[in-house]
This record gives sequence, structure tokens and C-alpha cells, in this order.
Amino acid sequence: MISTQLSCRDRHESIGISKVSTFQPPWILPNEWFESIAKKFVKHTGILQRPISMEDEVALAIHATEKLVRDTGCDMLNCAGLVFTSPSFVPMRVARELMNAERARQEQLDLAVHRFVQRMAIQPRQVIATNTYCAGYATALSVVVEEIYPTIDLQPEEFILVLTSSRISRITDYGCRQSSPLFGDLATATMISRMDSKRHPVHFELLGAHVEEKPTNRPFFGFSLRKQVLAPTFDGGQRVDPERVVFSLDGMGIADTAPRAMASAASNMLVETGLTPEHIRYIVPHQAGSGIVRFAEMKLRDAGFTADVINGMASEVGNVSSGSVPYTLDRMWDQLDGNILCPVASVGPPGKCTVAQGCIALRSTPNHQAHHRAA
Repeated sequence: MISTQLSCRDRHESIGISKVSTFQPPWILPNEWFESIAKKFVKHTGILQRPISMEDEVALAIHATEKLVRDTGCDMLNCAGLVFTSPSFVPMRVARELMNAERARQEQLDLAVHRFVQRMAIQPRQVIATNTYCAGYATALSVVVEEIYPTIDLQPEEFILVLTSSRISRITDYGCRQSSPLFGDLATATMISRMDSKRHPVHFELLGAHVEEKPTNRPFFGFSLRKQVLAPTFDGGQRVDPERVVFSLDGMGIADTAPRAMASAASNMLVETGLTPEHIRYIVPHQAGSGIVRFAEMKLRDAGFTADVINGMASEVGNVSSGSVPYTLDRMWDQLDGNILCPVASVGPPGKCTVAQGCIALRSTPNHQAHHRAA
């Protein structure tokens, strides 16, 4: 379990989100490409299209970071810590089983992060890579608070960079009617700064971040090596790859479990932070699809929450996994204020009978509230 609490602390000891920037690949795959897509798919998920990347996860992360630099004018030499999370890397124990040695080596997330650091010519004092799929952003923020921030002596002009980079298209079997239309490729870059930073003013104080695994009655996720795998081409056509390592997903199982998991994680966060349901102004759940979020809202209402629940963010990008929450924060930046909970739920490791559930707690700062009023 990864957990932390940051509340009622001195401003010099607290940190928060100064900015989130998003990079969306330009290649858009519409629902019309999927000849056999179920008619109820759009009604249940709300997903109309999804971006597909021709570049790898490192390139996507660089694009998102470069956008963050343009958005904020920050100097990347002030990047004191880095967390890189990506759901599209095949875990090494699986990669070694299904791939040859050279191909498996390319799935080492640590090597990808090293390439990012080299290509950006930065020297963070601490660098951590993590892959907890759709719970990746909550895990990354937990790592920031529990492992990075206490150890690097972050200065007011410095920041910690949290990257999510997803290229799930490269592990998708587009012949699978159930899972192939769900996911999109996307990268986000989040700047975490001290509350007293004048160079990078904080908009949302980080009150808490928490992720834990819960048992399930069966595994919801796995990988396999498939032959003759259908995939899209940039011109809107189709190709068949001779073989590809692809994921499999028990969509019905996770769709039933995830809403309850998100509601439970949100309730747990209240205990950690000392907040009550009435204190929460907005809830930004993981955008797995509109149906799952609607079910999650029902469970949140049962738990006593009356906050506005953000839904519908997956319509243009699909489920972007660990990028879902930061993408939504970016899209809704000017509308959000007050206390905000961001519950997430995710499949556990491949073949394991677990689900990950977690939550992030944020509070808008006076700086953001002034920005909010102006907007």
C-alpha cells in the first residue's frame, strides 16, 4: 500500500499542482473504423474517437513536457525530481516469457525514463518509474509525497515533474470487439511545486494521495502472444501484424468492480484528510467511460457525497488510463475550485486476482480562486 497525507501543514512544507499540460497525438481513429463495434458501445462508454500515436512513450512524454515549458516558461534545469508512469509497458516477467531477449529489454520502463532524462538534458536528484495502469497518476503523486519530496530539499524555484505517457495502441488487438475501442494514446506533464513558490504558483494544494490493492474473485487482466493481429493504418485502412503481444481485459468484471472501488477510495480519503462529504465541491473520477462513471456516481451518492461529479471526458480520447485524471484536470482547470477528490480504479498486475483503488485529494489555492473568478 502507498499512502500519504498532507493537510493543515505549514505552507513551506506543503506542495501542490502548479500546472498540467497535455499532448494528444494527431492521428485520430474514429468509431467508424471499427466495422464490428457493438451498437451499445457508444451508449455505454460515450467514446466517439481516440488518438493513436506513431511515436513511442518517451517521445510522447517529451511532447507533453515541451508543452509544459511553453505553458509556464519554466527552466527544465529546475526539475529536481521526476516520476514517469506508463501503462503500456509490458511487465518484465511477462515480456521475458512472451518476447525474445532484445524485444523484452525494450519493455524496461527504467530504461525509457533514462532516455527521457538524457534527451531532455536534465539532472533530477531523484527519478522513479512506475506502472500501475489506470491508478498510475495517484500512485505517482503518492511517490512524490512519500519518497521524493521528503528527500530532495525542494527549493522555491524548483519543481517535481510527473509524467504519464500511454501508448496502449501498441499492445491492442484491434480484432477484439470488447477491448479494442476503449483506449487512446496520450501524455501529460504535471508540475508539482512548493506552496510558497512565486516562480511556479500552486493552483491546487495536494492534501493526500493513496493507492492500495484489493482482492478480487478472478484476474481481470493479462497478456498473450497472438498471431495475425489486426491493427489500423494511418490512412484509415487496416493491416495484419504477423504477431503481437496484446493485453486481454475482463471488461464486465472491471466495469462492475471499478465504480465500487472508486467510491470506497474516496471515502477512505475523507478519513485520511479529516474532510467530510459536505466539504467536497468536485469529484473527478478516472474517466474509463461514461457508464462506469455514472455507476461510480451512484455509489458515491450512497456514500453521502453530494459534490459535482465530472463525466464525459473520454468522448474524444477514450480511456487514456493513467493520463485520465491529469487530462481532466487540464480540461476543467478553470471550472474547478474548492476541495476536489480524484478517485481511481485499475486492474491489478496481469494474472493476479486484485484491483487497485486510490484517490487524490486537492484544494484550490487563493491564487487559483482569483484565476477562477477572472475566468
